[in-house]
Order: sequence, then structure tokens, then C-alpha cells
Amino acid sequence: MISWEGPIELVETEAEAETAVLELGQETLLGFDTETRPCFKKGEYHPPALLQLATAKKVWLFRICRMKTLKPLVPLLENPAILKSGVAIQDDVKELRRMEEFSPAGFVDITTISAPAGIGSRGLRALCGILMGGRISKKAQVSNWARENLDAKQINYAATDAWISRELYLKACSLLDKSSP
Repeated sequence: MISWEGPIELVETEAEAETAVLELGQETLLGFDTETRPCFKKGEYHPPALLQLATAKKVWLFRICRMKTLKPLVPLLENPAILKSGVAIQDDVKELRRMEEFSPAGFVDITTISAPAGIGSRGLRALCGILMGGRISKKAQVSNWARENLDAKQINYAATDAWISRELYLKACSLLDKSSP
């Protein structure tokens, strides 16, 4: 089973987010994902509760359900020089913009790179198997991401999703480079 083993920083306030953004602003590539409390009734809606960003050395989990704003994160989300990679991220970005308007830049869906490299699979778990030769756990996927305290399984799951998104981007790019004439 593949999972993130490094440091994880849980960010719950705007001040903590501003500090994290200063560090993340030095990066050129971030793994990106969001988690939302699942809906079980027709017409029910929950905004994203967690935004995850990963570097090669650390993962930040922003509890946006606690912060109630994306303002500290907007400079990263709008920065075209910092790539934010993930799988099927269009909906994540759309939902974040529903919370707070910003002009997204630098977002890259890994499937746009993996498809030209001859990889037809579209899901994060399948891409992980194909590109990384292993599996990631999806056990905590359908859980309450807006609850008072996240448990260890949720934290590890969320960190792994962001980190693996960065790793998959790098792996897909290296395959694309190898397939180029």
C-alpha cells in the first residue's frame, strides 16, 4: 500500500494559512486535492471542507470548513508559475470558486498528460496502480470531512491523495518525455 509517510501540517486558521502560503509560494509544483462532506439526500449540498497541497517534503491540510474563507490561499490558487496537479480537478476548482471567487491559474489535470502518454485510465487509484505500481487506500474517502476533529485515517488519506497527485504528475511527465521523438 502506498501512502504519505512524511510531515503533515493541519491548518485551521487564517493566520496559519498565511504562514503556510509563504512557504508554499516558494514551490513550482504542488499536489492538489479537496475533500467534501458527502451528501446522502437529493438536493443536499456541502462546500469543500478540506483543501490539500503537497510538496515533495510536506503536506498541508487546510480546514477551510473552519477558516470559512479561501482568502489566504488565493495568491497560490491564482499563481500560474506554481503548478497545482491533480486528477479530475475541474470540479474541485469549480466548488472552491463557488465558495469564493478567484481566477484559477496553473492547474493541471494529470489525465491531460497521461492520455497522450498512452494511459487511458482516468481515476487516481487506477493511475496510481499503472504509474506507481501500487495501491492507495480509499477507505476514508466517504467520511465527514467537516467534523470537529479529523481522525488519523482521514488525515493520512487526505495527505496521501495530495502527495500522490504530485508524484503522478512527475511520473506522467517523465513517460511523455520518453515517448517524444
